Amino acid sequence: MKWLLLLSLVALSECLHKVPLVKKKTLRQKLIENGLLDKFLKTHSINPASKYFPELASSSDAEPMTNYMDTSYFGTIGIGTPAQEFTVIFDTGSSNLWVPSVYCSSPACTNHKRFNPAKSSTYKATSQTLSIAYGTGSMTGILGYDTVQVAGITDTNQIFGLSQTEPGSFLYYCAFDGILGLAYPSISSSGATPVFDNMWNQGLVPQDLFSVYLSPNEESGSVVIFGGIDSSYYTGSLNWIPLSSETYWQITVDSVTMNGQSVACNGGCQAIVDTGTSLLSGPTNAISNIQNLIGATNTNGMMLVSCSSINSLPDIVFTINGVQYPVPPSAYIIQSEGGCSSGLQGMNVPTASGELWILGDVFIRQYYAVFDRANNQVGLAPVA
Repeated sequence: MKWLLLLSLVALSECLHKVPLVKKKTLRQKLIENGLLDKFLKTHSINPASKYFPELASSSDAEPMTNYMDTSYFGTIGIGTPAQEFTVIFDTGSSNLWVPSVYCSSPACTNHKRFNPAKSSTYKATSQTLSIAYGTGSMTGILGYDTVQVAGITDTNQIFGLSQTEPGSFLYYCAFDGILGLAYPSISSSGATPVFDNMWNQGLVPQDLFSVYLSPNEESGSVVIFGGIDSSYYTGSLNWIPLSSETYWQITVDSVTMNGQSVACNGGCQAIVDTGTSLLSGPTNAISNIQNLIGATNTNGMMLVSCSSINSLPDIVFTINGVQYPVPPSAYIIQSEGGCSSGLQGMNVPTASGELWILGDVFIRQYYAVFDRANNQVGLAPVA
């Protein structure tokens, strides 16, 4: 596994602002190396739904643990004047920007970069507080304003969170410092204006959209493009899917099939296109059925699959707005030096519209994704 410094921010042009992303060593790998995986699986409840419905989050200090970032993509941003650099996940499944701060003494803060307001001439304090629960970690802190530099863009007067506590062990082992949320302001904690909204309001991007390419197999070249679409990353045409909710990037799925047979989502279901979730998640019963179909077996918390079966397994096909989006076994089975495991995960999240799927990085690596705020739609096309 490569250990790389995060690439510096670059701008493709005045119109296309790209942030290079780099894949890093996974949380699960770090836990295994430190002999902590078994302890985590036995002592941490698993509740990935808390990211999407905070009222479901655990109120205890023990944070839930799941495979939610088993493959992660990072970029570098600057906050303050002069800029203090942080690595962040660009997360379409949340809406807040936050980084660790000098006010935080949690173990997860002490081994990450921490923002120091006293060293920024443009920082403005507020009396507002912030509290966010994700599927596998949480933070509390305060809100402040400062200049954020990302993808060659200088985003002034941006509100962001400065963590004061990051309880539990999950964030301690993560290679990133903070999170930059790219979902809608309607789900932003404490009503904080998201970074992309602030960019658009200041006229810093030419189009009210951004796009994402996630490279496979630890290759370089992953990018977030603010304000533009780069057709060199995909083949054919973009298919546009209207949002079913302007909160997360939520869409309606017509069906989920394998070998032409329905395996889930009978009568339609909901899905969230989420760059901040590494796996392909769905309702527990549906995922369990698929795990059985692909011959996955539970071994010490990992759903192991025979590597030799990859070439013979069927695609998982998501039909969305009448268009089929196949996810091949080479994508939904994760291959590593230790063998092969399923990239699927069961989770139950109640919605008014039925069962919910999370189309995470396992899915997005197959499809260049455009997140169109102007028209409230997602565009997908097979990667080039």
